[in-house]
Amino acid sequence: MYDITSFESTFEPALIKEMQQFGEVKSFREGDLIMDYGKYIRMMPIVTKGTLKVLRMDENGKEILLYYLSSNESCSMAYSCCLEAKKSEVKAIAEEDGELIAIPHTKLDEWLCKYPSWKNYIMRSFNERFLELLKSIESIAFHKLDERLIAYLREKQRLSGSSVIKASHYLIADELATSRVVVSRLLKQLENDGKILLYRNEIKLLKGFV
Repeated sequence: MYDITSFESTFEPALIKEMQQFGEVKSFREGDLIMDYGKYIRMMPIVTKGTLKVLRMDENGKEILLYYLSSNESCSMAYSCCLEAKKSEVKAIAEEDGELIAIPHTKLDEWLCKYPSWKNYIMRSFNERFLELLKSIESIAFHKLDERLIAYLREKQRLSGSSVIKASHYLIADELATSRVVVSRLLKQLENDGKILLYRNEIKLLKGFV
């Protein structure tokens, strides 16, 4: 049995009861692989604590960050894969320690017809993920890399609630689909401008960070 407080304003009591009955609470640690490319997905994760990051790989094996999932959010791509019984085209990794509720694929379609709040949640989730994907595409197409880097660090700060970002230059480069050398150069410029401090695998955002 898990805490239902955060769901009381989202789902009907009857649905919450079923989630407690059929859902499985799973803890995860930073770096854990939650979903992987080419694997069949038998559950839809709803994050209750912590953060997951969802990535996509291109034909050359290069990964790019699509979006993050945090409290009470779920992955629409996992939902789609469950319903269509197809292999995953994305990878989800734990950004930090946390917890999720694994909803079995057998319940997804049933609840869609049975509970209006579940249908609203799924539709809202698809819309939010779609807007985030559009934002990512717009960022790549129209924004300079230094702007994307600043936006990336801001999002990390928002999700963690901390001004200290734990990430290596290699990791940032992978998630922004660029090279480590370029990321290191841009970070060094931000440090020279008095906006951040660089440490080993950590970046501290200062008051001057914009």
